[in-house]
This record gives sequence, C-alpha cells and structure tokens, in this order.
Amino acid sequence: MIRAEDSMPRVGPLTTPVRSDAPFRAVVTDVDGTLTRPDRRLDPRAVEAVRALERRGVPVVLATGNVLPIALGMHRALGLSGPIVAENGGLVYRRVGGEDRVERLADRRVALGAYRALKDAGVPVRRLFTDRWRATEVALEPTVPIGRIRAVLAGRGIRVQVIPTGFATHLMARGTGKLPALRRALDGIGLAPSDCVVLGDGDNDVGMLRASGFGVSFASASPRARRAARYVSRASFAEGFVEGLKASGLLAH
Repeated sequence: MIRAEDSMPRVGPLTTPVRSDAPFRAVVTDVDGTLTRPDRRLDPRAVEAVRALERRGVPVVLATGNVLPIALGMHRALGLSGPIVAENGGLVYRRVGGEDRVERLADRRVALGAYRALKDAGVPVRRLFTDRWRATEVALEPTVPIGRIRAVLAGRGIRVQVIPTGFATHLMARGTGKLPALRRALDGIGLAPSDCVVLGDGDNDVGMLRASGFGVSFASASPRARRAARYVSRASFAEGFVEGLKASGLLAH
C-alpha cells in the first residue's frame, strides 16, 4: 500500500450522527451515469436526494473513477460528509482529527508501463484530459475496443487491470479497485459495505454492489452492474438513482 497525505481544503466534519432506526447507515454512490443525466450533467433530483439524506444524518460517500479534485469539488458543492473514493479506488480521501488525508492505494507506475506498451504496439490510445491530475492509474478515451487492449497487454506479459466504465478505459494495478478502497474508507467511520446502500451503473461498481447491504443499478447500466445489483430500477440514470433510494427505504416515496 502506498500512502500519501496531502493538504486539502476543509470540507466539514467526516461523520454525522445516523439514526439508529435507519435500515442502512450510509449511501455509497458512483457519479457519472448515476447522479447525472445522459449528458453527464448533475440531475437536480439526485442533488436534492443526497442533500435530504445528509440532513437526516445519513452520510453519503462518493465512489468515482474521476480524479480527486473533481470529486472533492462535487463533495463540497453537495454538502456531503462521507469519505471519497476516487480514481476507481486508487485514492481515499477523508477527514481525520480535523485534518484532510489522502491514502494512495495503487502504484501508477504499473498503469504507465501498460500505457507505454500499448503506444509501442501502435494501439491508438489517447489519455483523458483529466489524466494529468491522476496519481494512481491511467484513464484512456473509450475509442479502442477493450478486447484489443487486453490482448496486446496479455501478449506482452503485462499484468494490469483494464476496466471499462463507458466514459473511459482505466488501466490499474491488479488487486485494486473501488471495493477495496471503499472498505478502507468505511472502516474509518466504523461501517462496512453491508451497512450501506450502494448505487452504480458500471463494471467498476460490480464489487461494491455485490458486497453492499442493498445494491442498486439502473436500466441504463452495464449488464454486469445490473446482474450484481439487488434492485434494478425501471428508470435510467439519476431518475433511477432516486427510484433505487426509495426502494431501499432510505428515501420516502
């Protein structure tokens, strides 16, 4: 495990009191495709839902493939109190003793080596604009078929995770991902995935959905995410997010 502590702006207390009679004690949510509309803009219905949860003392955890600066900005704008899982589980952000802390859980050198191997093989991969801010992985524009990327890397003996999300293709060291990072993040507030409602739409959310107390995916989600969920909404994207929270019992009908 690689650890790093960075200076971050304060975002408020890490924990909030949770009602003892709540069916689940926290909510864990993906961002793109989950809190958003198809155009990746935040949906006001999802915004109001997470704010309503926080007002009732249910902490909301962001678990995203996006970079920490974007996730932290969203965390602050939404008024969330839970920790953050960023870069597909490469980073965990939380407040400890009034200080901002970041744990780095993956070695980016593995991902950079895989990226260079793809370029050397003539595969026309392109890194995302936000990749300049990544600390633990490499994210590629989803323009090259996953099968081709995996075949080239396997042919060169490079052992790395290739994770499609629909919005990007992520290269990460093996043994990392959203679920191990989520366990780490929740342990800091005395919870486990089984205490949580988890909502997500991508292959990178599958582990969290399976380990959750109540896993929610959507009509717009990947087939693997839908199979991993306990509840699959009739609605898509953020509308499905709200539907799933109602099905979990944490949001009133």
